[in-house]
Amino acid sequence: MLFVDFVFLPFFATVFLVHWALRTNRARKVWLLAASYFFYGAWDWRFLSLIVFSTAVDYFVGCRLEHAVKRKRWLMLSLCANLGLLGTFKYFNFFVDSAVALLNTAGFDAHESTLRIVLPVGISFYTFQTLSYSIDVYRKKLAPTRSVLDLALFVAFFPQLVAGPIIRAVDFLPQLRTKTVFARTDVRAALVLFLVGFVKKACISDGIAHIPDAYFADPAHFDAVSAWIATLFYAVQIYCDFSGYSDMAIACAALLGYELCENFRHPYFAADITAFWRRWHISLSSWLRDYLYIPLGGNRGSRLFTYRNLMLTMLLGGLWHGAGWNFVIWGALHGAALGVHRAWQRSERSFPSAVRPFVRAVSPLATFLFVCFCWIFFRAESLGDAWIAVRGFCLFDGAGSARVGTLGPWFATGVVAALGVVHLASARHIVEPLWRRAPSWAFALGLAAAVAVVLPFVPLEAKPFIYFQF
Repeated sequence: MLFVDFVFLPFFATVFLVHWALRTNRARKVWLLAASYFFYGAWDWRFLSLIVFSTAVDYFVGCRLEHAVKRKRWLMLSLCANLGLLGTFKYFNFFVDSAVALLNTAGFDAHESTLRIVLPVGISFYTFQTLSYSIDVYRKKLAPTRSVLDLALFVAFFPQLVAGPIIRAVDFLPQLRTKTVFARTDVRAALVLFLVGFVKKACISDGIAHIPDAYFADPAHFDAVSAWIATLFYAVQIYCDFSGYSDMAIACAALLGYELCENFRHPYFAADITAFWRRWHISLSSWLRDYLYIPLGGNRGSRLFTYRNLMLTMLLGGLWHGAGWNFVIWGALHGAALGVHRAWQRSERSFPSAVRPFVRAVSPLATFLFVCFCWIFFRAESLGDAWIAVRGFCLFDGAGSARVGTLGPWFATGVVAALGVVHLASARHIVEPLWRRAPSWAFALGLAAAVAVVLPFVPLEAKPFIYFQF
């Protein structure tokens, strides 16, 4: 079930009405847990067992961590159980394929195993959520919950279950202890946010998806201009797809009285690669910082030690996104860029004062182009296809002569620029005062008119969210 499927509207309307009709907090939580399990089970009910297993393990571990003497052993149980599930279902096929390729390269006659494992939707997201609970209890930043219901709802809360944002127990569990009040719900902001997310996903992301899809299906068939058009459009597509999902998830949670963390903060306006990762997929980047980079030592050592920690963090971040060498390269590129930027910050102070304004002016564009370059490895079907696209994008050396779609370079640039202007208006909150101050009748009329304008641009068949595969 997708947020952009029309079947989601009656589902959420039912959840919403029953939730606010129930009088006790416990009844509401039971209802939301049942709705969350139904939402996930609509994809494949068998994989609900994984969510229940992770919940049971971390509830048991949390209770033991409170009074156990050898607390690290209990934490290791949680880590092994959760990462074991993630490794088995997400990386088994990757390791088998890599081992077969390595053995064949070495001259051995190896074949793939007949066992192929299906990747459960959202396993990367809820695994990190359950780990944050156990780790925070171990660090004594959070008291273990005595309510199995609360922990189960924290793990399975349907708005963010399958594609984030990655919520933390320290932020969400306290919200479950008190009864939500509808009068405190910012319904107007939630409806606007959901509509914005819907437009991003259904109209923009799905509307332009055929362009990068056509190019990356066979990069050798297209020219260098197509490499640029496809790469820029994929940058727009993945941003609108993922941030659109996050917007809708945050809005649905808000309509139920719960607050989720911000996941995107206009990342393509970032002045440097470090700022980009503070704005892009914030819930993941902050998770990697707090639970991986800092425990590795962070920047509390030599420069080489810091660069190593940055690279390891981003390599694992790349693997988190997908089980493939292209994702490893994508993570390595970002890790190297973060290290270069850290070194650049130290040397920038020695630049002449006349040069610094120019550097600051060029930096956002350079950052955006570097991020687009890295998206090639993220999107390409294979390393060979990625190399062909890189040659077209960086060296203007197209392998073929065909032009993707019917878009010319200037029209494609205009489309991206127009979306950038709209994005900038959103970042500056230019439109928000209008719907904030409008009377209720005017807001309702405007919202209805906006929906009427949007619906004709919604594709008849919605595409799955890109991050469902992670």
